[in-house]
Amino acid sequence: MELLHAQKGLQGSITVPADKSISHRSIMFGALAMGQTTIKNFLRAQDCLSTLNAFKKLGVPISDDGKTITVTGVGFNGLKACDKAIDIGNSGTTIRLMMGILAGQNFTTTLFGDESLNKRPMQRVMAPLCQMGASLTGDNASEFPPIKVMGTNHLQPISYHMPVASAQVKSAIIFAALQARGTSIIVEKEVSRNHTEEMIRQFGGKIISKGKEITVSGPQTFTGQNITIPGDISSAAFFLVAGAIVPNSQLILKNVGMNPTRTGIIDVLNQMGANLKIENYDEKNQAADLMIKSSELTGTIIAGKIIPRLIDELPIIALLATQAQGQTIIKDAQELKVKETNRIDATAEELQKMGADILPTDDGLIINGPTSLKGAHVSSRGDHRIGMMLQIAALIATGKTKLDRPEAIDISYPEFFDDVKKIVVGESNE
Repeated sequence: MELLHAQKGLQGSITVPADKSISHRSIMFGALAMGQTTIKNFLRAQDCLSTLNAFKKLGVPISDDGKTITVTGVGFNGLKACDKAIDIGNSGTTIRLMMGILAGQNFTTTLFGDESLNKRPMQRVMAPLCQMGASLTGDNASEFPPIKVMGTNHLQPISYHMPVASAQVKSAIIFAALQARGTSIIVEKEVSRNHTEEMIRQFGGKIISKGKEITVSGPQTFTGQNITIPGDISSAAFFLVAGAIVPNSQLILKNVGMNPTRTGIIDVLNQMGANLKIENYDEKNQAADLMIKSSELTGTIIAGKIIPRLIDELPIIALLATQAQGQTIIKDAQELKVKETNRIDATAEELQKMGADILPTDDGLIINGPTSLKGAHVSSRGDHRIGMMLQIAALIATGKTKLDRPEAIDISYPEFFDDVKKIVVGESNE
């Protein structure tokens, strides 16, 4: 498809889709709680619907009237075996967190995904869960899906130092630890997003976080809750960058989730000199409105403990860096290689087609700016975040940009192109 160009700037306000991470977990915790959970502003995108459908197949009653999703929880002991393998689609969050949940169940479940998901490594989750007493095997004894999870209701607690900084791996271990008899200690490599820990507390459970160390005892029980999900900062990131790099722009993003473990993109924008304001902060729901204007940007170094706080935003941050004065270095981001695509290579190669001065490294990217981008024939490579990043790049590119595989964006943001169209002044398509 031909992508939009923003010849006259961007103006307006957008309410970005609901937070993807919280949407996944709201279904999971609702299913594992006793009693009813209601969920408002749920992200009805493919990944989150994969989680919803997976729990339906495990015997959890879930209804959706279009506004509110109601989950009638069955508790950890109420899940039922599914006689067929469960299709997880493209959702890495769903498969990894469910491995932890299913590890404590006294039945066997097979989880598989699409072509992209079936190439994503799972050993990082399988290893600690096997140490706890479950048995997990990949396709042909590999670490790749389909994954067969042979659970046990006699999981043992674990003391585990994580070799990678990953909220998905951490959450899988936590879900297993909640079913084990005794106390588990998980030590993170770097502090990662903490939605799982926050939701345990919200549903009446107990978990202790001190720096990088997490202590969780089991078995635990949860009670159903009423949840309203804030906007996803990972989706907002595309418009924050668009507002900063497209001349003559001013955008307001409404009700964006501001959980401190997710706001690395805000820190980087401030570091680079973006014209950004945070308004109407809601402490209870950790949400705020963000106003961004066209900005004079300066290159920076992005490395170390901030990386887990913006891992999903790095492709769009790389685009931001192409318009900054000087060099930007992104490092310590090896985790990008095992996302929906190898996002280090995909980001570099697709932006190089558009004339960016960007080089991939073993653990990140080196970007020199500012550079003028030109239209090109590019591809999402089946990765929603690469596809959205390329549409934002097209806004400032001269000439036409054509995108292959735009449908990948439905995975997290089905209305993305409509929202871009709303804010392009004069809707220039030249």
